[in-house]
Amino acid sequence: MPRLITLNKKHYSTYIPVMVLAAVFLLTAIRQVGRFNFKIWQIMLGGAASVLITGQISLSDALGAINTDVMVFLFGMFIVGEALVESGYLSSISGRFFSLARTPDQMIIFILFGMGFLSALLMNDTLAIIGTPLVLGLATKFRISSKLMLLCLAIAVTTGSVMSPIGNPQNLLVAVNSDLQTPFVTFGLYLFLPTLISLGIAFLVLRYFFAGDFNSGIFVHETVQKCDPSKVLPVKCSLALLIFLAAINFGASLAASTLLVPLPLIALCAAVPPLLFSSRRVDLVRNIDWYTIVFFAAMFVLMESVWQTGFFQGFVSGSQLTSVPAILGTSVIISQFISNVPFVALFLPMILQAGGTTSQIMALAAGSTIAGNLTIIGAASTVIIIQNAEKQGETLTFFEFARVGVPLTVLQIAVYWVWLMFLPL
Repeated sequence: MPRLITLNKKHYSTYIPVMVLAAVFLLTAIRQVGRFNFKIWQIMLGGAASVLITGQISLSDALGAINTDVMVFLFGMFIVGEALVESGYLSSISGRFFSLARTPDQMIIFILFGMGFLSALLMNDTLAIIGTPLVLGLATKFRISSKLMLLCLAIAVTTGSVMSPIGNPQNLLVAVNSDLQTPFVTFGLYLFLPTLISLGIAFLVLRYFFAGDFNSGIFVHETVQKCDPSKVLPVKCSLALLIFLAAINFGASLAASTLLVPLPLIALCAAVPPLLFSSRRVDLVRNIDWYTIVFFAAMFVLMESVWQTGFFQGFVSGSQLTSVPAILGTSVIISQFISNVPFVALFLPMILQAGGTTSQIMALAAGSTIAGNLTIIGAASTVIIIQNAEKQGETLTFFEFARVGVPLTVLQIAVYWVWLMFLPL
């Protein structure tokens, strides 16, 4: 009998990280308990602390779980984003670009397709960092709902990143580990057109849920204010470095299915000009979104603890999911709980070992990415957007996001399913 009790306790303890994850998911949904209103980073940090305190993960494993590449990438891009805002250059270039938009419909289309295409080349997290202050500024200027603009940006960078092997980390993982000979060509053939359709569907869904915001009349654009050249020069150098290094990776990916310049190095290089030449370098470092960096560190610890239980691995490995619709559906659902990158790392070898077709591999890339449109914790880029927005007093709740995200994700997954099932390739 004592041995049985010990075994039951041990069995029970393996599910503590899963229960903590469920609590994190629930708290993220409600965000308020009594008089206490929790931020997303506080909830995730509490989850990581819980598994550490209860001994579900060792301190060494927790530290090892934190992906330093992601931390460095976020730090570098936050510096660039803060410099763009502080110098006034972001307001200047957005004013020129969006002066072409005369109505709310045109504005939303510009954001969806403009940010969508850029995220495919510069990675969605980059556009999430730079785009948040941009869309909030436009929302204030033209009196459009900030929630509409934040949703539009989140959906744009998530959906747009589907069509490129460098649009997000999980696509890069698919491109490198599945031995695709020409990843850009393959992603383009299989995912470019359905992604365009998905962006179009996103416009219709947003127009349905925010119909009142599309009736605000014709925009009156003001003259774009000139920026202080001394402040703008370091930012221009940052953007030039960012585009140049991204172009090198684009060319390398076309030629050899690899990235010559690591993404963290790109972010650090882009951050160097403001850190060296800006007179407000200390303020730049102080004002970046440290809370989001804390969120990601905590998330890595909690997800590693959940990963070590084998709970989700057992669920996935026990299934016989080999069809395109099954891969799409499983990707969307499980990516909510263990994040899309670990899910792809787990599921891709299973598809390859089963002799998976290119359509199935592309279904994995599309499903694990579109999962980010379902809930606010489905994509790292969405968390970045919401946390950046909360610094400026704006936010999206779990249910505000899901109200739009759930029907949108169902429609988008249907598009990818039909395209990948009947694509004549």
